[in-house]
Amino acid sequence: MPQGQLHSVIPYALPIIILVLVMAWRLRRMSQSRPLRLELLWVTPAIFIALGAVTILEQTPQEAIAWVYLGVALVVGGAFGWWRGKLMHITVDPETHALNTRASPAGMIFIVAILAIRFALRGLAMTQASSLHLSIAMITGAFMAFAVGLFGVQRVEMFLRASRLLSEARAARAAAVP
Repeated sequence: MPQGQLHSVIPYALPIIILVLVMAWRLRRMSQSRPLRLELLWVTPAIFIALGAVTILEQTPQEAIAWVYLGVALVVGGAFGWWRGKLMHITVDPETHALNTRASPAGMIFIVAILAIRFALRGLAMTQASSLHLSIAMITGAFMAFAVGLFGVQRVEMFLRASRLLSEARAARAAAVP
């Protein structure tokens, strides 16, 4: 491959290689149950909210339509987050009431699909931003708003479901004790 072609392929190949390696590592760990601590479910959304706020406030959108785009990205991310949260397997140990979670293969495929769509949209948006009358800062902010919605609502769904499962396990144990 000539030198010029190699330099044009690297920006596209490197993220794909990294994504494949990360997904292979995650798929290997996916079959393992991990403890779920309800009191820590807020940490990931808090990090993304902070990153999103810094990203958006760094170059605050001036047009009202940009805020609409950010709101739509947040809502769409939230819808996908609720669906992804529903794909997580949550179990409660009947004796200790310990919560465990395990990612589903469908959830992993879902994340790979979202990353592929994001990669494709990012390339399209970056090359066509001016013709779409969008700024790069607004596109970046929309991706961050989507991530905040995705991870935040996923954790809310998991918290609500895990709390319900834990309450049911405690009630079942209390009913079984004479």
